[in-house]
Formats: sequence, C-alpha cells, structure tokens
Amino acid sequence: MFVVFEGIDGSGKTTISNLVAQKLRQAGVSVRHAREGGQFASRVTQSIRDLCRDARNLAITPRTELLLYLAREVQLLEEVVAPGLEEADLVVADRFFYTAEVLACHGRGLPEQTVRTLIDAARDRAGRVDGSGATIEPDLVVLVDVDPSVARGRRKISKITAPDRRAPSRKGMAGAGMQTRLRDGYRALAARDPQRWFVVDNTDQDLTVVVDRVAALITVAREQGAREALAMARGRGRSGSGEISLERPSISSPEEALPAFLGWVERRARREPPLAAYVLAGLAGGEIDQHRRALAPVAPRVMARGLRGMIDPVSWELRAALCAAAPQEVALSLTDAASNTPEAWAMRRDLVDTAPAEVAASLEALDNEAAWLMRDRLWPVAPDAVMLSLAQLSGARAAELRARWIEGRKGLEGRALRSYEGARTAARAVTGLEDERAWEIREVAFEAAPVAAIESLDGLASQRAWAWRQRHLERAPKAVLSTLAGLDDPRAWQMRQAMAPRCREALDTMIGSDHPIAWDIRESCLDIWPAAAVKSLGLLVDDERGQAVLVRALQRHPDTLSLLKQAAAVALGRHHTRAQAQTLAA
Repeated sequence: MFVVFEGIDGSGKTTISNLVAQKLRQAGVSVRHAREGGQFASRVTQSIRDLCRDARNLAITPRTELLLYLAREVQLLEEVVAPGLEEADLVVADRFFYTAEVLACHGRGLPEQTVRTLIDAARDRAGRVDGSGATIEPDLVVLVDVDPSVARGRRKISKITAPDRRAPSRKGMAGAGMQTRLRDGYRALAARDPQRWFVVDNTDQDLTVVVDRVAALITVAREQGAREALAMARGRGRSGSGEISLERPSISSPEEALPAFLGWVERRARREPPLAAYVLAGLAGGEIDQHRRALAPVAPRVMARGLRGMIDPVSWELRAALCAAAPQEVALSLTDAASNTPEAWAMRRDLVDTAPAEVAASLEALDNEAAWLMRDRLWPVAPDAVMLSLAQLSGARAAELRARWIEGRKGLEGRALRSYEGARTAARAVTGLEDERAWEIREVAFEAAPVAAIESLDGLASQRAWAWRQRHLERAPKAVLSTLAGLDDPRAWQMRQAMAPRCREALDTMIGSDHPIAWDIRESCLDIWPAAAVKSLGLLVDDERGQAVLVRALQRHPDTLSLLKQAAAVALGRHHTRAQAQTLAA
C-alpha cells in the first residue's frame, strides 16, 4: 500500500507521517518511509530539494522550478517508492507530484494545461512495478490542513529553538500569501478526488489524536480498501466528511475578540505551550500578562524572543527572569523602543559575557557613545555581530569599522564575502545606506546572499534602488516590499497597490498611513488579509474610519486567529487608556 502525506510547509505532515509510521511498525506492519526523520531516502532527491529551497538561487524561473520538482519526485518514485512497494507492507511519502502541481498553478501562477502536460509526461511509465506500463498511484492521500498563520508560527518556533544557519527559503521569498494560495490548491485537489484524499485538521487538535486517527485510517484501508476506510473515518469525524469544521463565533468588537483570543491561548497552552507563547508576542496587559508569566518557564526562548522592543513593566520583569534560561533571546529583544533605555543598558552589561553576539546585534542603528564603547568591547569576540549593528549608520566611525571588517577578510574579493554568512553580514551592515561604497558592497554580496542584499535597500529612494526593486520584485517580492516601510513615494504606492492582493507584506509597509491609496488597499484586501489590513491602521484604528474597518473585518472573519490577536491588542490598549484616565481623575 502507498500512502502520501501532503500539506503546506509547517503543517506538521513530516512529524505526523513519521509518528504514524512508528505506530504502525509497533503494530507489526513493515513500513518504508521515503523521508524518515525529515531526510529523503534518496540523496539525489534531497539534493534537488536543497537546490530548489535555497534563496541564493533566486534566478530559478517558475518553469525551471516545476521541472526540478518533477525530477525530484520521479527520482524518489523510481529509487525508493517502487522498490519499497515490493519489499514492505506500506510505503509512506511526504509529498508527491501533487506538490509540483499546486506550487506551479496556485503558487507561481503557471497555466494549468501547461503544468498538467509536463506532469503527465514526467509520470509516464515512471516507477512502474511490473511490465504493465501502469504508473504508481497513491492508494491514499492524507492532507494535513492547518491555518497558515499557525504553520508560520511553528516554523518560527523551530528556528528559535534550533537555529538554522542556511540561506532562507526561496518559497518564503514569495511572502505569506504563498502559503494561503498553496493551502487553497491542496484543498481543491482533495475536493476533486474524495475517493483518495482525506483531510485532517492540525490547527487546533491534539497531535496524538491526529496520529491515532490517521493510523486507524491506514489500518482499515489495508484490510478493507481505501474507499471503505475513508467512508468509515468520515463517519466518525466531527463534520462527518473528514473536512474541517470550524465554529464561526459572532464577534464585532475588540472587547468581544479579547476573550475569544484568550480562549485559544488557554487551549493551546495545554497542548503546545511554545505556540501559545509565540502568539502572545508583542502583547501586554490584563490577563495576557498572566499567560506570559505562566508560559515563560515552559517556553523560555520563545517567550523571550517575543519581548522584542517591549517596554512595559511585565516585559522587563520577564527579561530578568529569563536571562539565565534564554540569554541570547533576551539580548535580541533589546531593540526598537527598548534599545536605548537605562534598563536595556543594564541588561546588556549583565549579558555581555554570556551572549556577546546577541548583545552586539541589539546595538543596531544606535549611534551614541555607550553603543560605540560596547562595540569596541565586543569587536574582539563578535566582529560579525558588531558589523551587523552598523545598519543605518553613515558616520565615519561606522565606515571605519566596515572597512576594518572587510580588510580582515582580504577585501571584497576575499573568499569570506563569497560565502553566505560573510555576504549576508556585509549586506546587512550597509542597510539604508546610499553611498558608492555601500553599493559596491551590496553588489558583491548579492551573489551569495541576494535576499540580504535586496533587504539592504530599506528606505532608499534613489533611481538605482528602484531599479533593483523592479528587477527582483517577481522573484523576491517579500524582500523587495520590506524595503518600502515608511516610503511615501508614488513608486512605492504603485508597487504596494500592484502586489497587495498576492503579498500581505505590502500592507505591512504602510502602518499608520492616512494616504488615500492606503485606504483603498485596506478596503480591497479586507477579505484577503483581514489581520494585515487592521494592523496597517496603526493609531488610525481609534479613528471612526479605522474602527469601521476593524468591525467589518471581525464580522466577516471572526475565526481568524491573527485578526483576533490584532483586535485583542486594540482592546488591551483601550483598557490601558481608560485605566490611565481613571488614575489621573483620582
């Protein structure tokens, strides 16, 4: 029997498929997993996967990407799956040709007929077991479905708890909208072939329940066939069909959204504390603080990272409590509004020996004497991190340190700047700078770290910067859009307006803007990116027009977690304002 698991990145399909395989082995079933422990059994397949993933390969076109994905699956099918079906009772695979189809059509926008033709050609006779000429088809496809915001949170948590030094993902450069489109594509495939596909919700269910349910489904399918197993499983499901069944609460105000959000956090804290801690990032006050205090001991690194820039009393209390368990994350949280406070400087002095690189990184854009003294102290032990802290700094002291760092690596032609880490460091160090030397560094760094080089255009409005943005917008819209924050330029508004329907990040660059085009984008994207539309209001959320946008978003999308969080933040802010007014009145 051949079973395939599909789903967006961060859905949990690899974890679930491996746990299901383990459970079935314990029951006496011989199982061959084509991606045991997250690593493909085929070295060739793994190499193609790494090639497609690596954002340094931004130049890969959508058609080339499709062909590479097809090659990946053909290789795995012929090298691992086909032999496995002859040797084992069950073969399990993470992803199949469906992934290539969904990414090409829904992710990259290639014509469906073109995609189908290429897939059919790749699959023709691929992996056939006997001489019949028939291609191998999965007996069962399990779609692990998840809210994209939850999947994104899980990926972020994994990067916090197990830092990944690799270049970022190419797919991620398309922005958050990519995962939403891919999810829609997978759901469409499941609806098109209900005799083969089964949808299991991994957004708000206990992992053991999901694993037990899928293992039971496969057990029945082996004994009675997939069709009978699917009918039985759907009969036992909450919705009776195997599809996700979500209750849609009636919510039309921030005050109503807050308890709904807190309820989600409470449920998630019992089953997945790191995710609950991650979702609380940036929030403070009221019952939120109770949850933050409770989650800090069980998810210290995630909680500490979520304190970034926060200056409320409880955030400082949590930093002090977490210094021993998560010194690096605490140091990295000393940014933005928190970066130049007396509390931050005292905490840096306490952490400088245990987290020197992170303390150095927290100095980003600081141009006072205390910052330069700290850089001098940290240069011998963490020069790369000190280099990173020079972003947005154009003075002579910053230029001297950049030159010193580059010279220590044998200049711009040295091998260090041809590596991903070296090029990334150099590019980030010239973020926001427009002088000729900055452009020289940026262009050298692009070869090995293109995403960091693009992101270094942050806030630049020269013709040269706009030429770069236009050149790379199609391949790396997330990185390009991130450079528009705060830019009130006709070209910036044109780019935001063009990209907003597909890239949520376009809305993230116009927070607090009262520009007419900003309001047009919010209205046109309210049903596409409800949380981003509300977040983009900034302080405008308390104006009459902003309140109307928030209420409409809640009424239409009351079960969207990220929107509930934005509304909860508004409710907490209003509560704090009222409390301050009462204190002053007393």
